[in-house]
Amino acid sequence: MALNETLVLAGFLVLIVLMLMIDIGVFHKKDHEVGYKEALTWTAVWVSLALATGVFIYFFGGLIHNVNDLEGVIEKANEYGHPILKQLVPGISDSEAVHIYQRNLSLEYFTGYVIEYSLSIDNIFVIVLIFFSFNVEKKYYHRVLFWGIIGAIVMRFLFIFLSASLIQRFDWILVIFGAFLVFTGTKMFLERNKEKKIDKEHHPVLRLTSRFFRVDSDYKGHNFFIRKNGKLYMTTLFIVLLVVEFSDVIFAVDSVPAIFSITKDPYIVFFSNIFAIIGLRSLFFLLINVLDKFRYLHIGLSILLVFVGVKMILPFLNFLGNPHISTLNSLVIIISIIGGSILASLLIPAKKNI
Repeated sequence: MALNETLVLAGFLVLIVLMLMIDIGVFHKKDHEVGYKEALTWTAVWVSLALATGVFIYFFGGLIHNVNDLEGVIEKANEYGHPILKQLVPGISDSEAVHIYQRNLSLEYFTGYVIEYSLSIDNIFVIVLIFFSFNVEKKYYHRVLFWGIIGAIVMRFLFIFLSASLIQRFDWILVIFGAFLVFTGTKMFLERNKEKKIDKEHHPVLRLTSRFFRVDSDYKGHNFFIRKNGKLYMTTLFIVLLVVEFSDVIFAVDSVPAIFSITKDPYIVFFSNIFAIIGLRSLFFLLINVLDKFRYLHIGLSILLVFVGVKMILPFLNFLGNPHISTLNSLVIIISIIGGSILASLLIPAKKNI
């Protein structure tokens, strides 16, 4: 990792940590039930920050990999498969080449962000089930989600940069990722009407944790750990946090490869991914009471997964003439899929049971 890349990554993480400290240290010092207006405000804050980052990449994205001339643009385009080589016509200036590179980088970032943010809605369904199954009081929802996000950032960092390293060495892994996304999307479509349940008594996280640690299932309160008779116990709230983290790992197996269908640059994947999962908390409180109204959303998400899976596989189908879907077209298709499923949910009346 070059010095410039390290500084950019460190600066990004400092920004995220600072925002999270303001969140938990100023606005959420005391446990309380997050209302609609508060959720809407924080959703606007995180979306605005994510959009501002995309704008920054558009104008200053070359700083990420210290790209400031035509040679650097060509090097990174080849390294990460950015589809801009055809635009680098003979005689193009360094500034024009860097502008094309940064414009493409920002488009990849925005597309990855939309994919991850859209797929995170499906994770909200799971988190709601977890909270309901473990009878978590609403005033503790934010505390669990906050620390869940901290763990998710660490795991996404490891997963994304490890995946990127493997892809650079063995690009055929993308075919496996793509096939897995097509399978997952098809499975989601076929099981869209199947009722999801969380069996807390037999959940693997609870069973594994109970085998090695003391768990106080009777404790109801704010703490993740308590002491009883001089012994340290985990509380049910901490078990809920672990289950949420476990669900995020499962979720990441779908969502992270989906962004790699757009860009192989791990920094762009990481930036878009982190903003989406941080925004998941406020989005959770915003949608928790209206999730049932988006009855066609699972269909849209399943189509989205199949689309990005196919897009990931297409470049390897040389016998079809090396087909390719541009990043801009991908963004338009993705927004159309998600927007169409949401509009269909709102405009088409639900069937009444007679």
